[in-house]
Amino acid sequence: MPIKSDKWIRKMAQTAQLIEPFEPNQVRSANNEKIISFGTSSYGYDVRCAPEFKVFTNINSTTVDPKNFDSGNFIDVSRDICVVPPNSFALARTVEYFRIPRDILTICLGKSTYARCGIIVNVTPLEPEWEGHITLEFSNTTSLPAKIYANEGVAQLIFLQSDDECETSYADRSGKYQGQTGVTLPKA
Repeated sequence: MPIKSDKWIRKMAQTAQLIEPFEPNQVRSANNEKIISFGTSSYGYDVRCAPEFKVFTNINSTTVDPKNFDSGNFIDVSRDICVVPPNSFALARTVEYFRIPRDILTICLGKSTYARCGIIVNVTPLEPEWEGHITLEFSNTTSLPAKIYANEGVAQLIFLQSDDECETSYADRSGKYQGQTGVTLPKA
């Protein structure tokens, strides 16, 4: 499985609407301010976080159950900066909407800037023919509150191409997160 380069990412963004909105370059500043970079990199794409967050709270003292998830476990926050409580987490989504080709598997890894602050970004792989906004999970592993910056880079996607197309894609099996928009909670 070869890793796809910046040239492939730019071409696919133009011809197959792989990423919308698409930034063809690596952006490191905005309005004369330094930001956490986003856009096309040498062998990947750095995604941005939208200003829509769901911050975990234990105010209801419920059990977290992936088969019967209680949306009351989150507080909705719409801001350019989200503060994640110590030893807690928040969900967000990417600014970008993705359409993954049938012969591509996409892996998402957190950016080192956040990792060096004890903030882990977790995303499961994007399967062939999945599309939607990516739901991001930010785990604050520290004993201090941690900031997440919207509209700045938070994670990098790496695109892996197979020698042949998969037999059954995410779209073929009508995956439950297909076409998701906004921050999407667990579905049983």
